[in-house]
Amino acid sequence: MRSLATIFSRRLLAFWLSTLSLAAIPATHADEARPPVAVQFSLDRAIDAVAAPFVMASTRGLFRAEGLNVSTNVASGTRDTITRIASGASDLALADLNALIRYRDGADAAPVKAVFVFLNKAPYAIVARHSRGVSALSSLDGKTIGVADGDLAIRLWPALARRNGIKLANVKQEKISPAVREPMLSAGQLDAVTGFSYLSAVNLRNRGVPADDLAVFRYADYGSVAYGTVVIVNPKFAADRPEAVRSFLRAVTAGMRLAISQPAQAIDDVIAQMDGGSRELERERLRIVMHDNILTADVKRDGLGGLDPARFEASLGEIAEDFSFRKRPSVADIFDGTFLPDPAGRKID
Repeated sequence: MRSLATIFSRRLLAFWLSTLSLAAIPATHADEARPPVAVQFSLDRAIDAVAAPFVMASTRGLFRAEGLNVSTNVASGTRDTITRIASGASDLALADLNALIRYRDGADAAPVKAVFVFLNKAPYAIVARHSRGVSALSSLDGKTIGVADGDLAIRLWPALARRNGIKLANVKQEKISPAVREPMLSAGQLDAVTGFSYLSAVNLRNRGVPADDLAVFRYADYGSVAYGTVVIVNPKFAADRPEAVRSFLRAVTAGMRLAISQPAQAIDDVIAQMDGGSRELERERLRIVMHDNILTADVKRDGLGGLDPARFEASLGEIAEDFSFRKRPSVADIFDGTFLPDPAGRKID
């Protein structure tokens, strides 16, 4: 029979061996307890239902699960978000792709690139009223269009007009403040306005304009192939923190899936971030942007976030009708798809 000393010695040896074995096992993510990567993200406009994928990525812990601490701020438009990204004030931001293309053509432009296509179809539209005699795009002949300062849709109006046989000289443009765009149209002081279909058209209904009095001419329905809003990244941040960019896009893709599958929850999350938002209005806005701008035929075929080179090249032709390129860009000059989630992860069922 073994002595107690022998048993104790063997047990002590086993304990030390097991301790050494455990020490050799690599630490898990929880063991490492690395601090999250801080990310400054800029929206191009105040939060509404269009921002639902980004809101849900934040409120539902998707950014946190990717090891990110995302701080979101609101810029005053695309020009502002591009400036913030170029200066390094923000790491990632939303911006209009066509505005980014024009910016990048400047001699002193920072090499800012898009890394994710958010709105696969640009939301550019002309919103008019039947009661003002506008029932078709061709009936804008002889009418007056209100164009707000900084409006993006008007930049592709020359290409749209040419493609649809409308003489630019026959359509008067009146410069207005963004604050009076919908009020002036609802008051009958204008025949139509340029803008985004999910903004002006929805906001006008909220101002009491009957839905059957609104004529919404979406550029995409009249031959435009332009892309819309994209996620852009600061070049230094992309170089220094490539995995953080990938993590951000994975979280946004997951947020998009949630907004698609749980629209009611998406609206709850958005309304909680707004100051006096209307649930009915935002529900309609989300429905429109999903149907018209996000869940397009291209996205259903290829998945979220990507960009088709042939379509990109065709969109440059539209831009060129209102803009003289110093050097016509290639896709690689403007878009970097290396940060996108894998194709399977971007597919929409």
